[in-house]
Formats: sequence, structure tokens, C-alpha cells
Amino acid sequence: MARPKEPSDRRIVCRNRKAWHEYFIEERIEAGMVLKGTEVKSLRDGQADLKDAFAIIDRGEIFLVHMHINPWPQATYFNHEPERKRKLLLHARQIRRMGIFIEQRGFTLIPLSVYFNKGNRVKVELGLGKGKRLYDKRASIRDRDEQRNLEREGAKH
Repeated sequence: MARPKEPSDRRIVCRNRKAWHEYFIEERIEAGMVLKGTEVKSLRDGQADLKDAFAIIDRGEIFLVHMHINPWPQATYFNHEPERKRKLLLHARQIRRMGIFIEQRGFTLIPLSVYFNKGNRVKVELGLGKGKRLYDKRASIRDRDEQRNLEREGAKH
């Protein structure tokens, strides 16, 4: 499945490009994040990384784990921990639904991107993904290369 285009009202902080290579993304959902002030300031500077991040459901709440937000350089002892667990804001109905997908169908919750929306709030886009096998990855690479070649041929004529 090709990656959909981003809406223009978002200011992207970071993307998880590896997620599209490692997983089939079946469904996407937007969630708010509970952050500290220094984390928001670091995000405004683009100092975040989603490389090894994933989301877990714990006692009816959803958390983002292993997302790295660099400490803000101007802060002193009020700074945050770079890889702390961060609570995500979703409706209880949405969390229960995702829990069913994870437990019964073997999906994983992967953060796809972190961005500021039009109202200047930090949001994270989560994807319900199913892991790709090696042959699936090869097929994706082959399809992408074929598409690129077709675009080149169209540009030449």
C-alpha cells in the first residue's frame, strides 16, 4: 500500500519512515500527547526521533514508549527525560477497539509521524500495522522500483 499524502495544515516534526518498510499499515488514527513544556519546545526545534518507538495499552490507557525527544538546551534541572513513557489521548472506545486488534489479530501500534496541527497542538499519527515478511519487503521494493521506472519513462516522452 502506498503512503498517503499528508494534509497541508500540518507542520511535521518527525516521521517514522522505517514503519512503512517494516509493516503493512492497515489503519491510521490521530492522537494527542501529554507533554511537558520543555518537550514542546524541543519539538518546535524538530528535536525528536521515532525510530524505535511503539505504543502500548496498559490498564485502559495508551502510552508511547521509546520516542526520543532531545532535552531542551536552555532548561536547567527542570528538563525532561528523553525517552520517558508518554501518555496518548484517545477516547476509551478507540483504545478498546485497538486493543482488540492487537490481542486477537496480531497487529502492532506504530507511531508514523509527530506534528503540530492547525491549532498548534502536538499530535501523533498512529498506525495499526502487521509485520512484513522478507518476501513482502522485496515485493514492496520491486513495486516501488517499477513505479519509479514508469515515471521516468513518462518524463522522457
